Amino acid sequence: MNVGWKRTAGLFIVLKKIKIKDMYQIINKKKIWFGISIALVTASLIAFFAWGLKLGIDFTGGSLLEVKFSQQAPSVNEVQTALSDLDLGGLTVQPTDQNGIIFRFQNTAEDMHQAVMTKLRQLAGGEQTANQLKVDGDVTVELQATPETGANQVEELRYESVGPSIGQELKRNAIYSIIIILIAIVIYVAWAFRKVSRPVASWKYGMAGVIALFHDVIIVSGIFCFLGKFYNIEVNTPFVAALLTVFGYSIADTIVVFDRVRENLPKSHQGFEETINTSINQTLRRSINTSMTTMLTLLAIVLLGGDSIKYFALALLIGIFFGTYSSIFLASPLLTLFEAKKR
Repeated sequence: MNVGWKRTAGLFIVLKKIKIKDMYQIINKKKIWFGISIALVTASLIAFFAWGLKLGIDFTGGSLLEVKFSQQAPSVNEVQTALSDLDLGGLTVQPTDQNGIIFRFQNTAEDMHQAVMTKLRQLAGGEQTANQLKVDGDVTVELQATPETGANQVEELRYESVGPSIGQELKRNAIYSIIIILIAIVIYVAWAFRKVSRPVASWKYGMAGVIALFHDVIIVSGIFCFLGKFYNIEVNTPFVAALLTVFGYSIADTIVVFDRVRENLPKSHQGFEETINTSINQTLRRSINTSMTTMLTLLAIVLLGGDSIKYFALALLIGIFFGTYSSIFLASPLLTLFEAKKR
């Protein structure tokens, strides 16, 4: 009877060793993951200080006008020439798909908005009629186009206007909200893991999570600095909303791994690094599957969505990708780094 028990126990030990051997040795390669993260963060910081984020009208103040032509849209040079006599301030003209054009300018007066639309109707063609238009207090005679049947018509899709003072307030509130959320995350994670004091103090779990969040946010910001420099992509309040969403998604993914570490520590006969590696492997499939389903949905929005939402989805897509990476390859290995320094 004892021989049978010994054979069973021996078989169990062999199977356990095989299982441990077949696990992904993530913690053992932490220097590689740290190197990748440092390289990405360094490149993002260089892009941020060299180019900076291209701030939209939500932060700088100004007007955004999007129009669509029923037929072929005029060229950028034609539009700029037609609007050259209007004091718009910092006019940028960006063609879009399907004969659309997006205008950005600093002037926020409603009279100027109507003057721009009048000029665009003139440029599109059609029957012209005299119309009195008040611009900056002066009454001038402007020609307003009345489209004929079959003529090129202009449709206003959206118009947004934000004053400079409101833009500065939105920028300040965005920075405050990010700082407050980071502090709240550290406090909450430290409280949630308050009973885990060995071999790493509970507040260090929160610190590892926040370092991972900084990693995600810096990389997302660096990528958008690159996109703003070379592709003229601006960031507005939806970008801040995307960053805050990434905060929540990334820390939730990190806590799933940390919670499995907390469950395994009291009953584990392995070392601290081996216990963390086992915990990562136990949650690895869940983390990747959850993130992949979310990223596929966001990818569809990026490819098929309109201009007003696709860059918000792009920020989420990038943030969730790197948030999943940091939860597995950065936050958990940081715990072993804290433990090694403590020893």
